[in-house]
Amino acid sequence: MKPALPVLAGLLHAFFHEWLVEQRNASHRTVLAYRDTWRLFLRFVAERQKRKVATLRTEDLTGVEVLAFLQHIERDRRGSIGTRNCRLAAIRSFFSFVADREPRAAKLCAEVLHVPFKRAPKRAMSYLESAEVAAILSQPDQSTAEGQRDHTLLSVLYNTGARIQEALDLRPQDIHLKSPAHVRLVGKGRKERISPLWPETAEVVAALLRRSPRRAEEPVFVNRYGEPLTASGFRFRLRQYVMAATQHVPTLSRKRITPHIFRHTTAVHLVAAGVDVTVIRSWMGHAQLDTTNHYAQADLETKRKALEQVDAKLRPGKPPKWKRDADLLAWLDSL
Repeated sequence: MKPALPVLAGLLHAFFHEWLVEQRNASHRTVLAYRDTWRLFLRFVAERQKRKVATLRTEDLTGVEVLAFLQHIERDRRGSIGTRNCRLAAIRSFFSFVADREPRAAKLCAEVLHVPFKRAPKRAMSYLESAEVAAILSQPDQSTAEGQRDHTLLSVLYNTGARIQEALDLRPQDIHLKSPAHVRLVGKGRKERISPLWPETAEVVAALLRRSPRRAEEPVFVNRYGEPLTASGFRFRLRQYVMAATQHVPTLSRKRITPHIFRHTTAVHLVAAGVDVTVIRSWMGHAQLDTTNHYAQADLETKRKALEQVDAKLRPGKPPKWKRDADLLAWLDSL
């Protein structure tokens, strides 16, 4: 009789508590993302097998079930390929852990670990022009507490190129407003970086802290109830500002505006300003220079200026007269 594999609940407990938290020291957000994936996956498998989640065994989580779950993510839940791949990464991480811990599960783990990530089409990077940034920044009503908070947050996002959660995690202890003003951001993998602040940005941050004082360890950006502002809450506010700004700058209607577009915009504008790409890499907190190079490819104005610097002698000459003379062409057609 084939011996049963270790209890699934025990393996999941060891994966989350011993491996993710204690050994890998994964961030709280990573743990939550993995947890959400496993909630969805276990419920999906239990529904397919007409069983309760508590009765599922390790051997029930086959490669076939994983593939079906990934199709469910894309087809039924309307998830993107990126979301699908993130869910798969969380599942594969668990089975990689099990493969090292339990040799009897090697075949099952190999089956799941061979499920490939899906390649996603690479879209042209979207970013905002200066007039579009100004139009959005002008929308919050700074006479109100929420409007001042939103204007400050937008200013910080554009100034620093921070990811939305990096900005929302800012505490007064992370902000230095004396010259040279700067903020300390904690990014992916708990990597810290220092981002300079323009004097104008430092002023709006200081004004917000004067209006809504916070203790050193408390979040700067909070909702009307004094709780930390969430990314989804700010996205809702941003949509309202974009709708209002579109009336003044119609080009905004052709773009999908999210908090992250300000990060792209910061990088592209730094490239256009001639800032060295290695400085931009440090500014944005990129692990690899290849990521930063994408922004250099996105800036059309920089490309146009580079094209204008080409020696005029090397540029194509004017087309021959017979191609430019409509009457001549008409005469030739009549022959």
